[in-house]
Amino acid sequence: MTNLIIEAMGARGEGIARSDKGSVYVPYALPGERIRADVKGERGRLAEVLEAAPDRVMPQCPHFGECGGCLLQHWSQPSYAQWKRDLVVDALSRRGQMDVEVAPLVDAHGAGRRRVTLTVVGGKAGFSAHRSHDHVPITTCPVLVPQLALAPKIAVGLVQALGLRKPQRVHLLASDSGLDCELAGVDDPDLDARVRIADVAEEFGLARVTASGEMLIERTRPVLSVDGTLVTPPPGGFAQATAAGEDALAAIVIPALAGHSVVADLFCGWGAFGLRLARASRVLAVDSDRPAIAALDAATRSATGLKPLIARAHDLMRDPLTAPELKGITGAVFDPPRAGAAAQAAELAAAGAIRTVVAVSCDAATFARDASVLVKGGFTLGRVVPVDQFRYAAHVEMVGIFKR
Repeated sequence: MTNLIIEAMGARGEGIARSDKGSVYVPYALPGERIRADVKGERGRLAEVLEAAPDRVMPQCPHFGECGGCLLQHWSQPSYAQWKRDLVVDALSRRGQMDVEVAPLVDAHGAGRRRVTLTVVGGKAGFSAHRSHDHVPITTCPVLVPQLALAPKIAVGLVQALGLRKPQRVHLLASDSGLDCELAGVDDPDLDARVRIADVAEEFGLARVTASGEMLIERTRPVLSVDGTLVTPPPGGFAQATAAGEDALAAIVIPALAGHSVVADLFCGWGAFGLRLARASRVLAVDSDRPAIAALDAATRSATGLKPLIARAHDLMRDPLTAPELKGITGAVFDPPRAGAAAQAAELAAAGAIRTVVAVSCDAATFARDASVLVKGGFTLGRVVPVDQFRYAAHVEMVGIFKR
């Protein structure tokens, strides 16, 4: 065992100490604490807190410290919020964007996370331990919305209905009309299994159950309301982690693009931004996820009060829309995966008619890189707003508004 003093919080939510052999990263330790840890290389396992930091608080979850889903429930909200904002500030500074205004962190936890992926192993549902594939069974998860309170029981019930013994992932989304459940990697359950799944769906009042995208049962159509337009998300599809998070991001994106008659929504998913933008602008919405594009197209055709919205399936990572393809568009929003979209940002910069770009990101480093591309292309980054819809985790969303 080694005595350490934690000097800072790392970008992954681990305390950083210095030793004669270099930095040591210790999960669940806080800046200012003196601890004892089992150290192996640059990794430390917290054994005892000898002197606690004044901003250490009692975690709310009984599984905290074992489950790897939350790393920072033991840190007071002001310190935690400042650290998350600093992640964005530091990433921008490393890219030379030192004078950019970074707003205070927006708390977008709301009622909690509306989607979760659980793994069922040996008849128990849970998550992985921190930096490990070890399975940690859970009975409760306080960061989820109340509709997902029974998520572990539902996941176990569905897997048992299938008769599976191997580890099985179950995706659950709390839609506005009930829980939408997707069994990943399950192909063509037999008739008996389908009957048992129908019983589980009835017991827990599930809206829909699918397996590898195939419909097994739909008691009611799962829908999400986007500014009054109803969308049926594809099975297991992406949705912003919290409803409050989606609203917070949209509250920045939509006003920033007001006044543009034609806008592009790139990496649009099923249209969380595009459907809102279409209330006032014509929209070109593009994403590589074909089921999401189909869901957006169906929602658009059944909606009222929207301007024309064209939904197109296209892989923007491999083949970004070029400046000529963006002709006639004056404003754009792009919300790429964690890897960012430097190539698409370069094409946006090359499209001279585009005057406003709103960049949404879930990774501070790739956001800063893409921002640098846009700035070099003639845009000015006026303001960045960090948004927290992953409470107690190291992930932070951010929105930047670029003008020229």
